[in-house]
Amino acid sequence: MAARYRVFSVRVTAVTRLTPAFVRVTLSGPDLASFAAVGLDQRIKVVLPIPGHGFTDLPDGADWYGAWRALPDAVRNPLRTYTVRSFRPDAQELDIDFVAHGETGPASRWVSSCIVGDELRIVGPAVPSSPAELPSGAAEFAPGAAGRILLAGDETAAPAICAILEALDVTTVGHVFIEVPTDADRLPVSAPAGVEVRWIARNGASHGARMTERVHAWASSAVAATSGVAGSAVSRSGVDELVDVDVDHQTLWDVPPASDAQLYAWIAGEAACVKELRRHLVRSVGLDRKQVAFMGYWRHGRAEN
Repeated sequence: MAARYRVFSVRVTAVTRLTPAFVRVTLSGPDLASFAAVGLDQRIKVVLPIPGHGFTDLPDGADWYGAWRALPDAVRNPLRTYTVRSFRPDAQELDIDFVAHGETGPASRWVSSCIVGDELRIVGPAVPSSPAELPSGAAEFAPGAAGRILLAGDETAAPAICAILEALDVTTVGHVFIEVPTDADRLPVSAPAGVEVRWIARNGASHGARMTERVHAWASSAVAATSGVAGSAVSRSGVDELVDVDVDHQTLWDVPPASDAQLYAWIAGEAACVKELRRHLVRSVGLDRKQVAFMGYWRHGRAEN
């Protein structure tokens, strides 16, 4: 039988303040013995407790999602999407790095007050009977045979980017741009010697503005100078097929299959910023759209469903 997604019961075993903006929560429990890791930037759903009610009405059967949707609003636990920062199957431990930004949402409220011993639920894939049955669609990083990579994202993408960096082959070369709220929010991360990691602090600037500026500057020189990936060297079909997504009403998400392109770009974070970066790389710089994976993790002014 193919692997399926299910609800896992876990408890908080550690809460670590990494920076003013990042809090790492370590989750553990025997349920994680059947949790399946499917990729470096693996996404899971975090199911948050309802104050005074916990998880009393949370379904956990095969059709948990349908049953969850049918619940009355008052007893339907909020779901939010997060990246697995690290998973240690032998220890049955999983880390999630939360962005803490006050009382602005259920996840931020929960992480601001969670303590060791608190219950939590996550939704992810169960270990299948065969590796060939591992589900797809929960992890996107697929550079194929690319000799150079570009990673760019804001603080919501930082955990995924860090997990990717720490797993790259030592021969990998490329550039990484990570925008965070302040200089104090730079995270320690290991990367191959040939990968340059640039942390970009907003320090009050508009979200995405400084990262966009840095990526544009890099692209105009590094990408254009790379033989066979820019300008007239690529097919115009990638540009002509580029669909302009309305980020206020549509999901901004496109992940091309792995290819033999020389450069692979992975961009994630606030949808409007991601859209602009992708448009620039494809329309202005000349990358083929099949070289760019892009994911709008969130949108200014719109809560996640």
